[in-house]
Amino acid sequence: MTELNRALAGAAEKGIISAHQVSDLEAYLADRGINFGPVSVDAAVDRDDAALDAQAAEDSEQPRFVRGFHDILITIGVVVVLIGLWGLGGPFATLPVILVLAEILVRRQRLALPSVALTVALVHWVGTTALWFVGEHEDAWKPLVFVLSYLSAFPIPLGLFYWRYRVPLALAGLMVSVALICVVAVLLGLERILGIDLANDNHFALLALTVLAGALGLFAVAMRYDVSDPQRLTTRSDTAFWLHLAAAPALLYALIGLVFVSNGGATWWDGQAGPGQAIAAILIVALFMLVGLIIDRRAFVTSGLLSLGGAIWTMLNQTGASVDNYVFIAFAVVGVSVLVIGIFWQKLRRMVMRLLPETITARLHAAP
Repeated sequence: MTELNRALAGAAEKGIISAHQVSDLEAYLADRGINFGPVSVDAAVDRDDAALDAQAAEDSEQPRFVRGFHDILITIGVVVVLIGLWGLGGPFATLPVILVLAEILVRRQRLALPSVALTVALVHWVGTTALWFVGEHEDAWKPLVFVLSYLSAFPIPLGLFYWRYRVPLALAGLMVSVALICVVAVLLGLERILGIDLANDNHFALLALTVLAGALGLFAVAMRYDVSDPQRLTTRSDTAFWLHLAAAPALLYALIGLVFVSNGGATWWDGQAGPGQAIAAILIVALFMLVGLIIDRRAFVTSGLLSLGGAIWTMLNQTGASVDNYVFIAFAVVGVSVLVIGIFWQKLRRMVMRLLPETITARLHAAP
């Protein structure tokens, strides 16, 4: 089915021209030697539309960090070399190699997947060395002070790495680390102002609300990057991808945490959670799936799969089903949900987008 086929079929669906006029136009063009496939709704058209939906689903969220097997081969080499150097010389021997490889592979050759691997290696290096320095004060400092000191080591190295190499993951990591620092700083301030210990279960709601506020801020930044590049042609879209990947689970589990506050902090795994909490969790996961469809980001779907399985586990457990039954039923339901959403992603998204005002849909990634 050519672009002309799709244009004519779309015009007929919207009532711009009739199906009879489409047939007449096809015959008119065929008489002049312009031949193309039929535009009537038949099995061939359905197959073409399904293929287009599959291609659109593949292209709608495709971060540019895998560009071919060459990238994969180089990345394998990078990982193996860094692991070997870490085992031989520790972090002080690894950092110079990370920077040298970044100059060659990222700044000069602009290889995508190796840039991700080197950014992850830098995060690991910062995390390990920071833990060595602050670990000496672990017993003397309060937990939140210890965490705040540890997180404070990340923004500057990630910021410098992004400034030099322009890796989207480094920018996203910088923003995530700043968001985490802000959350921990607020929690520390609340402890001192209110004179409470947030490690106490009685204040779990305050902890969850603070994490929720930080996650919402991260989500807002991610949406700002998404809206600035609705066609997803620049690295701003890649930065948004990584931010959504961090914001989605943070939002989800902050909300899930608030659901279980009313049950004394009980979880699915200790057998104390009730069906009310399970239903609430399923509704939250459904909401996240809807948000994922609207903004065309699958992170909001995948982040809720574990929670969906846990909720189904709880509801089956409450009915007295055997362990073998509800474990496999939970797996089956989650798997079917993933397949249905994955296969019909574009169709479901078109249905959802039609219900939204154009002022919103015009700023989002277009539904094919």
